[in-house]
Amino acid sequence: MQDGPQHGPLHEHHVASGARMADFGGWSMPLEHAGGGVVAEHRAVREAVGLFDVSHLGTVRVRGAGAAAFVNSCLTNDLGRIAPGKAQYTLCCTQGGGVVDDMLAYLVSDDEVLTIPNAANAGRVAGMLADAAPAGVEVLDEHREHAVLAVQGPEADGVLHALGLPVGADAMSWVEASWRGRPVLVCRTGYTGEQGYELLPRWEDAEDLWDAALEQVRARDGRACGLGARDTLRTEMGYALHGHELSTDVTPVQARLGWAVGWDKPTFWGREALLAEREAGPARRAWGLLAQGRGVLRADLPVLSADGEPLGTTTSGTFSPTLGVGVGLALLDASVARDDVVAVAVRSRSIACRVVRPPFVPDRTRG
Repeated sequence: MQDGPQHGPLHEHHVASGARMADFGGWSMPLEHAGGGVVAEHRAVREAVGLFDVSHLGTVRVRGAGAAAFVNSCLTNDLGRIAPGKAQYTLCCTQGGGVVDDMLAYLVSDDEVLTIPNAANAGRVAGMLADAAPAGVEVLDEHREHAVLAVQGPEADGVLHALGLPVGADAMSWVEASWRGRPVLVCRTGYTGEQGYELLPRWEDAEDLWDAALEQVRARDGRACGLGARDTLRTEMGYALHGHELSTDVTPVQARLGWAVGWDKPTFWGREALLAEREAGPARRAWGLLAQGRGVLRADLPVLSADGEPLGTTTSGTFSPTLGVGVGLALLDASVARDDVVAVAVRSRSIACRVVRPPFVPDRTRG
């Protein structure tokens, strides 16, 4: 067993370039790159283009006769809603309705599905699928077979065009392509709220593709970006992060992810518990918090009413480089309503926040 965090295909490359590394889900990944910082990287994505290494994300392939139907009987969303060549956001739940992980599922055919779970949960998701798989369906953990590079921002199309990769696909779609004769999956997906792509080359091709893509990114006033900027970008969009907005103690109903549940499907893990919670109404719901003055929100802070009564807890928080104020996400009592003003306790003071529905900035994923 490896001591310490695992290393992706670009680890030594990032270290040599001066990137600041940190542990993400058991993998050593760039928090920020040299010569910029989180705010500069964040703004590059909103204004031009950024290149992320997210190869810590898992890749779990399910294949065999009826593989898509099998996956559909396990995960929450309905694969029957999409065609081959499309992607779908979905959830893996416990029978009690808690979220083991959220992920993208890429439908290849009736007999093959590729899923991209989070780094820390990839092994558990693969194990749950493997344990449930019928004869003739195999579950392959391909975590070290594919790198994942994200090109995100208004200039993303230009980067891909310069690389000779297909552009202009509809959101949540993917295509098999090649770059310099090497296979790469081009996916019209991302986690920033900007138009962009995720590229899945072979593990051994990652460094060459990274260097070529970064050259084109820099030519468009963009930069390499770390997972610090990825977090501020996704928080501005209100996107859930497992371990914060999602966990086995948080359900899709509470997280406002009912749109990612195929409620009419006859079976999926957690179905009965989620149907019951939807019918009764959840005791708490996900909200956004917009600071009304100075102060930066963080995760795990108490949220209080004007009278000091506990209402819930923040799940994420940051300073929004786009808005210039503090923003956060929280799980709050069902009595809380949009535009309520609440107080977030930060050490010896409190920050007044308005309750809002994210995103905090415009969604440009379909630009």
